[in-house]
Amino acid sequence: MAATASVSRKKLMVSALCKHFSLNPNVIPADGLESDVKSLYLSLSKASGHGFNDSNEVMKWVAFAEAFPETPEAAFEVLKGLNDELSGKSVLLGSGLKLSEADLVVFSAVHSSLVSLSETNREKLPHVLRWMDYVQHKEDFGDLFEKILIRVPAFEPSVAKSLAAAEAEFKESKAKKTEQSTKNVDKPGTEEKVTRDKDAAKGNTKPAQTEASEKDKELSVSLLNIQVGLIRKAWKHPSADSLLVEEIDVGDAKSRQVVSGLAKFCSPEELTNRRVVLITNVKPGKLRDVMSEGLVLCASNEDHTVVEPLLPPEGAKIGERVSFSGIDGKPEDVLNPKKKQLEKITPNLFTDEKGVATFKGIPFMTTGGPCTSSIPKATIK
Repeated sequence: MAATASVSRKKLMVSALCKHFSLNPNVIPADGLESDVKSLYLSLSKASGHGFNDSNEVMKWVAFAEAFPETPEAAFEVLKGLNDELSGKSVLLGSGLKLSEADLVVFSAVHSSLVSLSETNREKLPHVLRWMDYVQHKEDFGDLFEKILIRVPAFEPSVAKSLAAAEAEFKESKAKKTEQSTKNVDKPGTEEKVTRDKDAAKGNTKPAQTEASEKDKELSVSLLNIQVGLIRKAWKHPSADSLLVEEIDVGDAKSRQVVSGLAKFCSPEELTNRRVVLITNVKPGKLRDVMSEGLVLCASNEDHTVVEPLLPPEGAKIGERVSFSGIDGKPEDVLNPKKKQLEKITPNLFTDEKGVATFKGIPFMTTGGPCTSSIPKATIK
């Protein structure tokens, strides 16, 4: 492992922190880059006028950046450790969504290694990729860093295998039902039963099979219009401390206003310019006198102490509809609250052990890959 960071890497880190602190990059002279990462970080923090955070946690990540290896093999091994570190959180410090200097320092250190990684190795780092995606979207680096486009779904092949197995099981079940129906036609009394069913249908009494089919349809996630959105603006609800109001772009001419119960978990600043996943065909209504036109889907741990909006990948298009493999269907124009469709579907929404958002284990997919959360095995509402 390299003892100190290269000059080029330190130059990137200085530039990133200067943008973050709104400093002139020349505040650190060229020969100043010979200093170690810790000294550079403390100098820039002091120059920013905001004071500096020299806590053990911050210094831990500064030391990580200083010692991050140059060789691809060693770098990949260290990145696997970082992936484990990020498996239960969105950012390096704290349990929220706010980026710190630690995120920027480490981002600068690992960026070039991530860019040069093979797609196979990238797939083994889903949490690092999700974190990198969030940092590069949240922080305005300009053209300082090459943007990493996450094209490969950030979940392991075992998930795809389980999806294929589920599809095969569905086809087998369907074949058995067809076979059973054929056998029933040859059974004595079947013709009489078919006649009774037809008569019952004429009397507006639905056969049991039709009722079951409609029940399955009612519980299908295809009824929901789940779209990728971008929060353009967020602010506190004027009369409810637990609520925030967001203006969300879903690719329409006019942004949607959505009220969410996120005030205890995220600040308006953390949500601004953040990508989210939301249901856009819920019935509009007022929440404490403020109109809400959607529902931002969030992951929550078991005791509801950590809550965060689901995160679409950078490659996802604003406004695109989230899809589910093997599940087709047109969404309702507007969900009917009396049918309690949402209440029946959401118990089947959860993240898997890798933090991938799913419906009954089937990933929330976009053109850029799956939607994710830093909270594994979480409920989604």
